[in-house]
Amino acid sequence: MPKTNKAKKDKGLVLVTGGAGFIGSHLIDGLIEAGYRVRALDNLAPPTHNNQLPEWFNPKAEFMKGDVRNRVDLEKAMAGVDYIFHLAAHMDYHMDFSTYFLTNTASTAMLYEIIMAKKLPVKKIIVTSSQSVYGEGKYKCKKHGIIYMTPREESQLKKQEWEMKCPHDGSAMEPVPEYESDELCPQIPYGVSKMALERTALLLGKIYSIPSVAVRYSIVHGPRQSFRNFYSGALRAFSIQALSGQPLSVHEDGNQIRDFVNVKDVTAAHLKLLEDPRADYEAFNIGSGEITTVLDLAKLVAKATKTKYDPEIKGSYRLNTPRHQIMDISKLKKLGWKPKYTLKDNVDQYVGWVKQYPEAKEYLAKSQAALKKTKVVL
Repeated sequence: MPKTNKAKKDKGLVLVTGGAGFIGSHLIDGLIEAGYRVRALDNLAPPTHNNQLPEWFNPKAEFMKGDVRNRVDLEKAMAGVDYIFHLAAHMDYHMDFSTYFLTNTASTAMLYEIIMAKKLPVKKIIVTSSQSVYGEGKYKCKKHGIIYMTPREESQLKKQEWEMKCPHDGSAMEPVPEYESDELCPQIPYGVSKMALERTALLLGKIYSIPSVAVRYSIVHGPRQSFRNFYSGALRAFSIQALSGQPLSVHEDGNQIRDFVNVKDVTAAHLKLLEDPRADYEAFNIGSGEITTVLDLAKLVAKATKTKYDPEIKGSYRLNTPRHQIMDISKLKKLGWKPKYTLKDNVDQYVGWVKQYPEAKEYLAKSQAALKKTKVVL
């Protein structure tokens, strides 16, 4: 008998809010590849977008233009869905503080309101949070042990004294990895709104038996990361500077520790959390688990762009920005996920992609001017 091609089993309809964005568009690709039908809701608003659907949006996904703050838009998008990934967010540091809570927190509560009001049979909701919820995080003093630290004072930063000091004796402290069970101490409005988002989702999920998961991203890298917004993107800024023949402008002394994870690893983590019931009603860190300095990143960008490594270190800094952030990912790895991509992969993939967009140089200049004007960068 002739062989017949078996059709992929339909795994259900997934709503991805913020689905035209960087992480959302990669997640949609992964969901479709895994056999899900996908609907995206996105308002395509600046600065991330330019009011147009990006060319890389998967044509196999359904697109709905709308805003997660608008109940009518959200109800339409949620009709008939089996699963929800809530990625839409107001990010970075801007002066419209209320927008963080309307976009990030209130929209999350509205998801559960609509489910209960419409009696929707949603099987799982995954909400996206951030490493920002940890704030400065934990440090270890040789004498006084583990201490949750507050942000460095501007007076300290002005002296270019970058490292954290023990509040009891002024001695140097060692950064400690962030665990999901840690105390949450966000220090910017974005982080506070994300902490509230997590708690809202996990609380309402438990009360109404709607399996819910919160994920905390470290710094995600990869193609499609918007070149219109450079607030939290050292890779983006370094890449455009190098490709434009500018020196790589490094904040503080460049020895800040960060965790950089590839967007494809993030997509794989999302699929694992969607399909594994052990994840229900829990929060998970998603990162690389690797210790990397900002200067390490700058060196790889210089190599990828074939430019001279000669970083510009003038002692600039951002207020309320953690000195070090180390993310522990052992909880997620216990479910069978682990990162596959290296920092070099991240850099090579992004540089190769952003070369196609020479207009990125103009956006970088505008972003840098805005950050200085609002005194986010000093």
